[in-house]
Amino acid sequence: MGELICRCKLSSFLFFSTIIALFSTKSLAIDSIKAGESINGSTQMLISPAKKFVLGIFNPQGSKFHYLGIWYNNIPQTVVWVANRDNPLVNSSAHLVFKGENIVLLNQTGGILWTSNSPRSLKEREVQLLDTGNLVLRETGSQDYAWQSFDYPSDTLLPGMKLGWDSKTGLNRKLTSWKNPNDPSSGDYTYGVEMDGLPQLVVRKGPIITFRGGPWYGKRFSGSGDLRATAIYAPKFDYNGDEHRALFSYEARNNFSVRLVLGAAGLFQQLYWVEDGEYWYPLYTLPGDGCDVYGICGEFGVCTFSLTAECDCMDGFEPKWPDDWEMFRRSGGCVRKDNRTCGNGEGFKRISSVKFPDSSGYFVNVNMSIQDCEAACLNNCSCLAYGIMELPNGGYGCVTWFHKLMDVKFVVYNGQDLYVRVAASELDSTNKKLKVAVSVSVASFLGFLGFVICFILGRRRKDRGNVITPEITAGEILAQENDVEMPIYDLTTIEAATDNFSFSNKIGEGGFGPVYKGKLPCGQEIAIKRLAGGSGQGQNEFKNEVTLISQLQHRNLVKLLGFCIHKEETLLVYEYMPNKSLDHFLFDNEKRYSLNWQKRFDIIIGISRGLLYLHRDSRLRIIHRDLKVSNILLDSEMNPKISDFGMARMFGEDQTTAKTKRVVGTYGYMSPEYALDGCFSLKSDVFSFGVILLEIVSGKKNRGFFHTDHQLNLLGHAWKLWDEGNALELMDTALENKFQPSEALRCIQIGLLCVQLSPDDRPTMWSVLSMLESENMLSYPKQPGFYTERMFSRTDKSLAEASTSNEVTVTLVHGR
Repeated sequence: MGELICRCKLSSFLFFSTIIALFSTKSLAIDSIKAGESINGSTQMLISPAKKFVLGIFNPQGSKFHYLGIWYNNIPQTVVWVANRDNPLVNSSAHLVFKGENIVLLNQTGGILWTSNSPRSLKEREVQLLDTGNLVLRETGSQDYAWQSFDYPSDTLLPGMKLGWDSKTGLNRKLTSWKNPNDPSSGDYTYGVEMDGLPQLVVRKGPIITFRGGPWYGKRFSGSGDLRATAIYAPKFDYNGDEHRALFSYEARNNFSVRLVLGAAGLFQQLYWVEDGEYWYPLYTLPGDGCDVYGICGEFGVCTFSLTAECDCMDGFEPKWPDDWEMFRRSGGCVRKDNRTCGNGEGFKRISSVKFPDSSGYFVNVNMSIQDCEAACLNNCSCLAYGIMELPNGGYGCVTWFHKLMDVKFVVYNGQDLYVRVAASELDSTNKKLKVAVSVSVASFLGFLGFVICFILGRRRKDRGNVITPEITAGEILAQENDVEMPIYDLTTIEAATDNFSFSNKIGEGGFGPVYKGKLPCGQEIAIKRLAGGSGQGQNEFKNEVTLISQLQHRNLVKLLGFCIHKEETLLVYEYMPNKSLDHFLFDNEKRYSLNWQKRFDIIIGISRGLLYLHRDSRLRIIHRDLKVSNILLDSEMNPKISDFGMARMFGEDQTTAKTKRVVGTYGYMSPEYALDGCFSLKSDVFSFGVILLEIVSGKKNRGFFHTDHQLNLLGHAWKLWDEGNALELMDTALENKFQPSEALRCIQIGLLCVQLSPDDRPTMWSVLSMLESENMLSYPKQPGFYTERMFSRTDKSLAEASTSNEVTVTLVHGR
């Protein structure tokens, strides 16, 4: 199953790039036929009025059979509908004719291979292929169709088609996969809207459910994103329980070619055609992760997806088969610890932010308050759980479950609260645990407070021995580092260049002190970092920057011109960057408009090249450890240059990771493994680069990002939009939609690949640059690390904001 849910767009592209060898000898193309007319399959085809779609006979590659189908006219090799999928032609000798009231496909001997089975008679009949890809049978000129191919989908849902139940027509429209990429006959998988309970989108393999979207609960599907328009498509769900109607559909936006496809392996993808790259791009794929496998944790189990699908029993339950559970065979599910749940003081335990259970065996009351909902469930011993549904016209309704709770998973956004019936003993244990927790917390806090006081006092004593003292000379630094070839400036020259560090020449303030603009007697402009005495940047950090950057030469790295040590003064001299740092433009309400898409993309490429040089191509292998937009300087031509190497570290040829007790860096850019465990590697820089990339395309900061609909940071928001297929909504409004959607989506996807939780999942910078500069297919990103601000403790956040140093400590708060 792991291969099935990788969701790489390569598979979907290869699927459709190898299936068809269309006949190129057809000589006549019309858009309609009338009664008495026919089409010769060997030489003729129907083509829609604007030449968007074609109806004809095709032969899948490697197959001896032929089929009547519809495909895109200007997009290579993409079939969207097949008429005779289970009754193929043995050759292309076929005719499409009227016979009675129906469209009929005849083989070379006159045998009927397929018929439309139109339900009513017409006076003046015509068959036309519309520009929507819909083949219709109607009275000439009428918009009332006696029959249409949209009512009988194959494996593809086009814009305007409907999926689901409709009592008026008596149709249950669903997709059926191809048997394999070269065989359009009915495959093993179906995808449709099921109404055994609240409507929900379900994939089945034969009779077995393999994937279930959350049930529709008024405004959205539980555990899924809102149905809202994007720059590419506008989805819609039309549900009326009284009329027994539940129809999913969508419309394409901005003339995009969009389709939904159920693949032969059971994956459901929404794709759109990238014209400049000429490939189908997957906006989303379902199932999306291991927790999407139906019933993976069994009855009364809850799935959490991190790097893998992990199962837990609901509160008040335990594994049904403990031995299997220990061996990670958990589909057997869970059973109650205490079965006294009827009239014995029982109550409910809340499970927050989950996809609602399978909705079969449920009851909905739309005129019931939350309190009445709980009371109704409590008074019915058969009621296992209840939840609240949001009604389309406002207000709330009550949902109660009476069957075993199945297929529940934790979700990052758009989850609901599920209240599960538990025995009184489970409620008592919770109260006891709470009392113990309060006592332990008070004692722990007092102990922790004492530890912090001792730690701070000890740290102050230690830091006194780690600052640069007047006794340390420039000559001593050069002598200790044999490879350093760096000019030494005298203090008088620098004071003259900066007008004695005048305020008018001050161009910035970093964590380690102010930065000044200066001008040497020769006319060269320079930037001087004046290390503050109490900044915390000690001898090691200063030497680190001098020795490392002096050995690095790359057009995307800032150039260190020299340094100065004189008594209390410690100074670094850099080439001057007239456009300051990237954040000076990116987060300014006016200046960000000067960063058009091409400039932003060039900056992304430049940063990636500089970082690749540090990681692979320089004489040293360098991990920067403090990459952020304020450390990306811009020259007069807006070329990016990575700066501030005080925290950088060298790696040996065979070294992959290192660990430190002193975590340094900046909130919002540090990778999880570094912030939490002090483990850093080349992939730590990749994570920081991913944050920068997403900040560049969105024009928003990761830290401090705010959205009215959720508490996610920028990474979580970007991942949410991507997973919903709405990634282009992330783009900076200052770009005014003046960008290539395919290029922008590619950048967002690469950014999300870089910020994945596991360092093993992140690409190398060589791979990143290759992905940016090519049109190769990309893998689907997994959950990012640190996707919500709540993952940091408030205490650490306030300390970080108050600190004048880049050194921080991070605490992760586990929500569950």
